[in-house]
Amino acid sequence: MNFHTSHRAVVGFAFFGYLALTLLIAIVPAVSVQDTRGLPGVAARSALAEQGRAVYLREGCGYCHTQFVRDLPLDRPYGRATVAGDYANEDPPLPGTERTGPDLSNVAARQPSDTWHLLHLYNPRAVVPQSVMPGFPWYFEEKAAAAPGDLVVPVPPRFVSAQGHVIVARPEARALVAYLLSLRQPELQR
Repeated sequence: MNFHTSHRAVVGFAFFGYLALTLLIAIVPAVSVQDTRGLPGVAARSALAEQGRAVYLREGCGYCHTQFVRDLPLDRPYGRATVAGDYANEDPPLPGTERTGPDLSNVAARQPSDTWHLLHLYNPRAVVPQSVMPGFPWYFEEKAAAAPGDLVVPVPPRFVSAQGHVIVARPEARALVAYLLSLRQPELQR
C-alpha cells in the first residue's frame, strides 16, 4: 500500500495521531492531577459553619473575595499557593471571581477573632476605615438592652443609631463568622 496515494492510510494516520496527541497532551496530565483525597489535617466543618457557607453563597461573597491563592509574591501574605486538594471536600468549590477584597483561603489564621469578623460584617469601616465592602446590618439587631443568650457586638457608639443601644448578632451572622473561621489552609507535607 502506498501511503501517498491511499486516502484510508492518510485518514487512519491522522486519526491515530490525533488520538495519541489527545492522550499525551490532555488526558494523561489531567488524570495525574486528579487527586480527590483531601489534605491531611483538615477538620470537618461544623453544622454552623456549613450554614455560614450557605450565607456566603447567598450573599455572593465570592464575587469580591477569592479562595484561591496564586503562587505569586502578591498573594504570599494570604497563605501558601492553593493546590487541588484544598477543594477536595468542597461542593461546589468557591475559588471566587475577583480580588476586590482580600483572599479568604486562610482568613482564620490571619484574623482568628470572631468579634473582629462580627464587627466587620456589621460595618466594615468600624475596623478598616478605607474598606469598600458593604455592611450586612440585616444580620444584626439593635436593641435597648441585650437579652440572655444574645451575642453583643462591641460596635463603636458612632455606628449605633441610639445612645445606649447594643448591637446583637443574629444566627446568620454567627453562622457566617463560623464559616470564615473554618477557612484555614493546612500545612502541605513535603
